[in-house]
Amino acid sequence: MTTQIHPSAVVEDGASIGEGCIIGPFCHVGPEAVLGPRVELKSHVVITGDTEIGEDTVVFSFAVIGEIPQDLKFKGEDSRLIVGKRNRIREHVTMNCGTEGGGGVTRVGDDGLFMAGCHVAHDVQIGNRVILVNNSAIAGHCVIEDDVIVGGLSGVHQWVRIGHGAIIGAVTMVTNDVIPYGLVQAPRGKLDGLNLVGLKRRGVSRADITALRAAFQMLAQGEGAFADRARRLGDETQSDYVKEIVTFILGDSDRHFLTPG
Repeated sequence: MTTQIHPSAVVEDGASIGEGCIIGPFCHVGPEAVLGPRVELKSHVVITGDTEIGEDTVVFSFAVIGEIPQDLKFKGEDSRLIVGKRNRIREHVTMNCGTEGGGGVTRVGDDGLFMAGCHVAHDVQIGNRVILVNNSAIAGHCVIEDDVIVGGLSGVHQWVRIGHGAIIGAVTMVTNDVIPYGLVQAPRGKLDGLNLVGLKRRGVSRADITALRAAFQMLAQGEGAFADRARRLGDETQSDYVKEIVTFILGDSDRHFLTPG
């Protein structure tokens, strides 16, 4: 396939441009950028810093990918942004590279949809098939696991983890960790239940959904501290989905949890 670079685009010496890439009008690709095969930059896109973008990703107009962090502690140290394959990065999206204090790398997985105006901050780790809806913002050092949806105009506080398959409602502020398959909503985010729609769409069996519902009730109403309830749940369950929640709760975290009401 022939690579196409519009005459008005600026591709600096040192940039690596894969086979079949399309670089549209008035784009700027920096000297350390690496574009995989068939990456498309629509127009007025900035790719800067030590940034790698995986194959078949499309970046829409006025997105700025790989700029330095919005962190006053950043002193110009070497850091990177790695974006996976087949992502759709819409207009005015910003994704920043990492910092020394956060491991130096911001990572975005495969097959994501990043809608207009959303932000991915320094040292964030995003999994596969994640959707960030318009104008949502992920603060520094967060971990967003696979199949998460973050609703429009929502914000996720720094260092928060959001577990596999969770969904965050629109206009929600998430300040603590969210268990896998959790449903969070309200202006100051509350764990209101499970992402049942998402589970059904993925074809999760009725038996596993029933086990997840029972686990949620035990976490909400069982005796002892939240972590103690999770440990008992891990000893009792046979469901891999419930075990995933238990492992998440007992894992390392810099935040508390949103707990069932």
